[in-house]
Amino acid sequence: METLLTAFLLILGFSAAEVKENLTAIVGGTITLPGAVTEKGFIKYESITIALVFKGELDIDVNIYKNKLQWNRSSGLFTITNLQKNDSGIYTVQKGEFSSSYKLQVYDPAPTPAVTPITVTSDPCLLICSVDKPATLLWIRDKEIQNQSRSALSLPVTVHKEDRNSSYRCVAANPAENKTVDVNVTTSCWLSKTEDSDSKRNYWIAGGLCIGFIVLIGFGFLLIQKKFLGQKSSGSQTQGRYLIIYSLRFIY
Repeated sequence: METLLTAFLLILGFSAAEVKENLTAIVGGTITLPGAVTEKGFIKYESITIALVFKGELDIDVNIYKNKLQWNRSSGLFTITNLQKNDSGIYTVQKGEFSSSYKLQVYDPAPTPAVTPITVTSDPCLLICSVDKPATLLWIRDKEIQNQSRSALSLPVTVHKEDRNSSYRCVAANPAENKTVDVNVTTSCWLSKTEDSDSKRNYWIAGGLCIGFIVLIGFGFLLIQKKFLGQKSSGSQTQGRYLIIYSLRFIY
């Protein structure tokens, strides 16, 4: 009875408060409201009182918050866990005659970006940053934004050789969080010295093999031609001897 009476008096003393702060969070995440209640007070979602604090004890009135709402006795702060999009709205923390309201917006997690080189070993080099759902994309070189786009699925950036030692990263962001992928432009856009040497060596080896193969074929062709001509010459000499013998027999 005393608890109900206290709650009734608190509600009577409650006056609508302006939103003090805008808060953001992601689905599945956690948010702690800045307003504190140490001994007695309550928390509301929109116009519904969801929990009451009295004599240092928390009493949750709305079932869906029984496993979602926590109260820290030491700090007096309320924490909402396992957030979903339908948890977005205005929360009011009432302590005596003082109240603070907070507007919470719950977003999907920001997508993880992936970077793909479009042109390699060329100047300039083109890189593409892509995500699987729309987000704000930014290309940052060192601390300077090179390119950006809102609600995009992909975003290109051009890297010149003189900038190969700079730090490049692609950021995918929404109002609640951002995710970043760092890019080593030297390995993504240009062959290293070792790779370049290996490439040249492989090129010369392949070229030498091709030339050797061509020479071998030519040499084989010459041998075949020489043998063929030799057989043809031998056949002609034999036919000539037969003609001479036949002529002599005819004379005699």
